[in-house]
Amino acid sequence: MGAYVELLSYTEGCEKVVAAAAKLCYSSAEIGEILEGLDDEKTKKFLNMLMDMGHASPIEHLSFTFGIEGVSRSLLAQITRHRIASYSVKSQRYVREGNFSYITPPAISENPEALAIFEKAMQDTQMAYDKIVKALEESHASSMMAEGTDEKKAKRDAGKKANEDARFVLPNACETKMVVTMNARSLLNFFSERCCSRAQWEIRDLADQMLHLVKEKAPTIFRFAGPPCLDGPCPEGKMSCGKKKEMEKKYLGE
Repeated sequence: MGAYVELLSYTEGCEKVVAAAAKLCYSSAEIGEILEGLDDEKTKKFLNMLMDMGHASPIEHLSFTFGIEGVSRSLLAQITRHRIASYSVKSQRYVREGNFSYITPPAISENPEALAIFEKAMQDTQMAYDKIVKALEESHASSMMAEGTDEKKAKRDAGKKANEDARFVLPNACETKMVVTMNARSLLNFFSERCCSRAQWEIRDLADQMLHLVKEKAPTIFRFAGPPCLDGPCPEGKMSCGKKKEMEKKYLGE
């Protein structure tokens, strides 16, 4: 099972919006006039000039919202380090993780011994989670009813409180879902960090899928998006993968 990514929404007329915003910076045009004359050819020409200059602030006007599933809580910890973004994530506090799905790393899948240990750990964790939930539900419900809460409400509220603490036993492998919104400038930074071959495999796969989706909508803005070696020497120094040519072929088609 791998990550599934869907582009839920994006700024309509995205590249023309950027060109109009940039045009305003360099001309005395009125707001009602900044879109005039911006056909596809002129928009592309303006954006190429803009990106070559490194004038990135106008692309912040573009917003892309992704629906993501089939990823681990380990990936969640990584992606939320990209702070200029908005995240809505499936809650383990409010959603009971009965028979939880989990992500198996390829290296573990390919190793029978490691896979057997891993799958047993997932099964043991599910059993532990279920037992903790049951024990906490019973104790919370008893306490609430002793304080005068009616039985039906006590059991409902006890279930929520049980989830809150039982989730501490769940693994990083536990599958999660999220909706993520980033502006185009933040996405360029995200792709620079996470398309790199030294990025962890799961988030690299996610970044590649996201890049494919936004390139379809804003090909000029994202034409050089990808690892930083596409635009100069690798910043990893001695830790470089040494695959600059392979990266150029993969992301630029060169």
